[in-house]
Amino acid sequence: MVIQSLELSNFRNYDFLNIVFDKGTNILYGDNAQGKTNILEAIYLCATTKSHKGSKDKDIVKFGQEEGHIRTYVKKDGQDIRIDMHLRKNKTKGIAIDGTRIKKASELLGIMNVVFFSPEDLSIIKNGPSERRRFVDMELCQLDPMYLHHLNQYNKIVNQRNRLLKDMWADETLKETLDVWDLQLAMYGEQIIRRRREFIGQLNEILYGIHKNLSGGKEELQIRYEPDCKEEELSEKLKKNRDRDIRLKQTSAGPHRDDFSFMTGEIDIRKFGSQGQQRTAALSLKLSEIELVKQMTKDTPILLLDDVLSELDANRQNYLLNSIGDIQTIVTCTGLDEFVNNRFEINKVFRVTQGSVEV
Repeated sequence: MVIQSLELSNFRNYDFLNIVFDKGTNILYGDNAQGKTNILEAIYLCATTKSHKGSKDKDIVKFGQEEGHIRTYVKKDGQDIRIDMHLRKNKTKGIAIDGTRIKKASELLGIMNVVFFSPEDLSIIKNGPSERRRFVDMELCQLDPMYLHHLNQYNKIVNQRNRLLKDMWADETLKETLDVWDLQLAMYGEQIIRRRREFIGQLNEILYGIHKNLSGGKEELQIRYEPDCKEEELSEKLKKNRDRDIRLKQTSAGPHRDDFSFMTGEIDIRKFGSQGQQRTAALSLKLSEIELVKQMTKDTPILLLDDVLSELDANRQNYLLNSIGDIQTIVTCTGLDEFVNNRFEINKVFRVTQGSVEV
């Protein structure tokens, strides 16, 4: 699978852009704040319907405009596919595949699988649990449309339940409706916990060998899933925590409180690992993500590297570049430094300057 071309209009700092990619390695270079990452964001949006930054559509549309467009041409299994995305400041986005509008975002997932790697990902191990949950959710939503459905429904119910808990202070009779929300919360929450456990098991099978090689045989890494509670316990825990939830006005049990630990032996490197260990683990995680997508989709993902090479030392750079293989890769960087010229087989180079791109 490869992206053949990308068209943008009124997207971030671009009035209009038409860029044709090579099926190999593509370099986008230029100074900071010129629009390099915006191109990667557009690709990610067309793959997942979401911004990797968590941005809302109204913030993505070019300032002063009411709507923007993304059009991506993809070749997959010998077929040409066109993905159109219509972004509007005050309405939900419209999405069409080969000119046919889709009703659900889940219909888009799986057409174009991408792996996004940025400097922020190197801190995923030491940062808070919300970022680790986000990593798992972002990948699972691409690979499993049912997971996306369960996660969206769960998040809506948590938000609605939290609003109810706040309103209860003014109207105690609302307490009677909590049973209905808790039933739905447990139903979707159980599915999320179960799928996350399966995903971590699949990831660990790949991660073990990659990390051992990357660490020169010195370390064996394993991810441990730390659910807030087991799926069969969620319903009971919601009941047990009800008085506390009413007092705190928020839902205190469920997969929105899950975490994941990264263990070398019995050492949790979230807390006790060096920065080097944490970065190596983060790189292993991303490389494992690529391999897992290959295994599950029987296709290669598109790799988006957002100024991440400058954050890695020579050994980690080499390992990453040697692992790319036959994957279409789009890389952003601030300059065509020696490490790029010497180690990359560059197929196409683009210079990005203030919202314009030159080959």
